[in-house]
Amino acid sequence: MSRVWVFALITAVTTTWVTVPAQASAEEPGGRDVIAQMFGWNWRSIGHECQATLGKLGYGAVQTSPPEEHSLLPEKGFPWWQSYSAVSHKLESRFGTRDELASMVRSCHESGVRVYIDAVINNMSATTGCGIGSAGTPYCHYWYPAVPYTDRDFHHCGTPGDAVEDLHDRAQVFNCQSFNGADVATEDDSVRDRIAAYLNDLLSLGVDGFRVDSAKYIPPDDLAAIEQRLTRPAYVYQEVIYGWGEAVQPEEYLATGAVMDLRYAGTLSQIFRHGRLAWLRTFSSALPSDKTVVFVANHDTEHNGSTLTYADGERYTLANAFMLAWPYGRPKVLSGYAFSTYDEPSPSDPLGRTIDATCGDGHWLCEHAWPGIGAMVAFHQQVQGQPVVDWSDNGANLIAFGRGTDGYLILNGEDSPATDRAYHTSLPPGRYCDVLHGVVQSGTCTGPAYEIDNTGLLHADVPAQSGIALHTGAVVAE
Repeated sequence: MSRVWVFALITAVTTTWVTVPAQASAEEPGGRDVIAQMFGWNWRSIGHECQATLGKLGYGAVQTSPPEEHSLLPEKGFPWWQSYSAVSHKLESRFGTRDELASMVRSCHESGVRVYIDAVINNMSATTGCGIGSAGTPYCHYWYPAVPYTDRDFHHCGTPGDAVEDLHDRAQVFNCQSFNGADVATEDDSVRDRIAAYLNDLLSLGVDGFRVDSAKYIPPDDLAAIEQRLTRPAYVYQEVIYGWGEAVQPEEYLATGAVMDLRYAGTLSQIFRHGRLAWLRTFSSALPSDKTVVFVANHDTEHNGSTLTYADGERYTLANAFMLAWPYGRPKVLSGYAFSTYDEPSPSDPLGRTIDATCGDGHWLCEHAWPGIGAMVAFHQQVQGQPVVDWSDNGANLIAFGRGTDGYLILNGEDSPATDRAYHTSLPPGRYCDVLHGVVQSGTCTGPAYEIDNTGLLHADVPAQSGIALHTGAVVAE
């Protein structure tokens, strides 16, 4: 978990291609590759949502919150980040029981949706004293009998509070505490064995992969040694936050899995907030496309406001639509809950246990199914492997581009409508449903539909802060 982010506005980002050795534990996603991050959802609700919407919309995987036993912090209102304050490897958390987790995995697999677990393996609890965890296990800051970990299994680097003080010091990054979490000595073989045992337990329940939290604070060689202990291949993607001039960089982790690139999210948000959408013409980031997981926002950036969030309304929807239409990275869509303070957890009962999610109740946002986001998952699938063609822009915030002969997207980020315009596309002639605003039902579109003529021209007016998305999987009757 990371709470401090620094982004620079970059108007043109180029991709640096790096050759890395094949990683046995990194599954290559095929076909349906969009990930839904169901942040703060309990296991029952994720299982239901896999069958009700995620599978039907075409999502390939779901990322859960951490399932391991964690601290309980009622004095702080059971904040969302207590789930990242690990106490043991028991699968009993605010989100449900071991049996409920296993049932969720089965439900998602029945819907063709993989399950990726947010794995907290760099550190244990962030509380300095002692307490009782979510499964009833007693613990202290350097004593976790259920793992078991004792004082010798942790780093003590000698800085005040054993804290990372200088991110330019490689030894501090790997051997001091980040965010007060007791820093596990991942270079020790017995520690590696215990971490791998936790991950293998999850694999035994059918889990398909892991998002490695705070991977930046774990040496790549240690991660490789842990992955070599896994009992079967799993898709691995790692949180490695870029910092200019810092001692540890995201590129170092390409051999141990995919990397979540915060440069993409930060730059994309800055462009949609303060820049010009025309700058997106060559948009990418610094990591190889097939080795990075990209997103508009995640749980950290949403809570600290460093990227676009659901509160940005149409801009947020348009940014997600762009991400799903653009050929870079593996997209991840955040689906969470409304909040008014940084620490606020997902809707919970008086004991801090997350309640079942109900879309549209004013609390659960369900962005994964929003018009303009959910339907763009099918657009993303339809255009996979197709090049960007027919780019046009007005030099400011009206852009349009195609993906081969299979898709075409217009985004109008201006504060006024774009009227009386014709757009050249490579789509076959026909009538198409605008999937940003409707779906195809019984051969007709529930929203607006547009005609592509025999020359590939599209005549359309586009409202302010809106767009049009057409693809060959959403053709409707004349």
